[in-house]
Amino acid sequence: MNDYHDVDLPLGPALNAWEVQRTGATPSGETMILNMGPQHPATHGVLRLELETDGEAVVKIRPHIGYLHRSFEKICEKVSWPQIVPYADRMDYCAAMNSAFGYVLAAEKVLGIEVNDRVQTIRVITAELTRIASHLIALATNGLDIGAWTPLLLLFQHREHILDLLEEISGARLLYNYIWIGGLAHDITPGWTDKVLQFCDYFDPKIVELNELLSYNKIFVERMGNVGVMTPEIAVAYGVTGPNLRATGVKWDLRKNEPYSGYENYDFDVPIGTGEKGAPGDCWDRYIVRVREMAESLKIIRQAVKRLPEGDVKEKIPRNFNKVAVGEAYVRSEAPRGELGFYIVSDGTRNPYRVKARSGCFTVVSSLPAFTEGLLISDVVATVASIDIVLGEVDR
Repeated sequence: MNDYHDVDLPLGPALNAWEVQRTGATPSGETMILNMGPQHPATHGVLRLELETDGEAVVKIRPHIGYLHRSFEKICEKVSWPQIVPYADRMDYCAAMNSAFGYVLAAEKVLGIEVNDRVQTIRVITAELTRIASHLIALATNGLDIGAWTPLLLLFQHREHILDLLEEISGARLLYNYIWIGGLAHDITPGWTDKVLQFCDYFDPKIVELNELLSYNKIFVERMGNVGVMTPEIAVAYGVTGPNLRATGVKWDLRKNEPYSGYENYDFDVPIGTGEKGAPGDCWDRYIVRVREMAESLKIIRQAVKRLPEGDVKEKIPRNFNKVAVGEAYVRSEAPRGELGFYIVSDGTRNPYRVKARSGCFTVVSSLPAFTEGLLISDVVATVASIDIVLGEVDR
């Protein structure tokens, strides 16, 4: 991370021309170092941004990570295959179901396990519910960083309904340990799918309400439009994925392009940024893509509930992990914050020989110097809010 500003990749200008036009700021040639974080509410976790500033303009920005490093990958070598699931939950603790989903898919590929349609469908339902809950946090905190307090209270209230649903089937509200290798910890409770559909009916009009309250609010649009513009070239160069990539106009979603767990059987769209309120790939596009993805998740959930087959959710769970297949696999899935990949090597023992996680949050943090230099300090706050990072997944 220390040498990113020297890497020969596309970088923004020393002082963004649009910022000069908007504020009348001009370079003075005298700079100072300002640390934003690691204890700062706008860094969304223990991230330290070293800003070299020329007045209010950011000439250089350098991310410093590692404050939440917990040796996830090394721990995976010391615990058994199923014991890794709770650790995977804690990578992206705002979307624990999706983190465990990604690990379990890779482990099942290594171990040669194929789960039945009921397990796949319930996994899709829980993953999409978690995606909505995760995006609600992203949108709420994005508004809060800009100065909007009411949407935070409202969106967290909506999120509580999802946490209630996931708690009913897993017993936990945040870190679930629900998606297991070969199946699920528990089958869903009687009447649970009816409650899921009731939530979908409840939440549909709330998206419209959010757009009226925040998305198209004049002040919010002016603070987010044309700010922190990430081009498709920068996104691809740094390996940015998920909503942050799609906001640049690149239509890439693993659920469509490389479907898994039966996603090929669902009808849904992939929202992309179009520069509706500024330039493609700006803060507002990153925000609105997540809003529209929630509506698509509702489509998937309704279809999954309708086609949910019967079956045993534990029939493929191995009874003994002391002797497993030898091999390796890399599997990636579409988590709320981008592609989450797991590379796993098995030497045939009860513990994996190696588990390597590829995080969408890490790559977008790495890309920050490429499209934030030249912004004002206040716009750096808006930009960091719009990329939606969780430091548990960045540091691992």
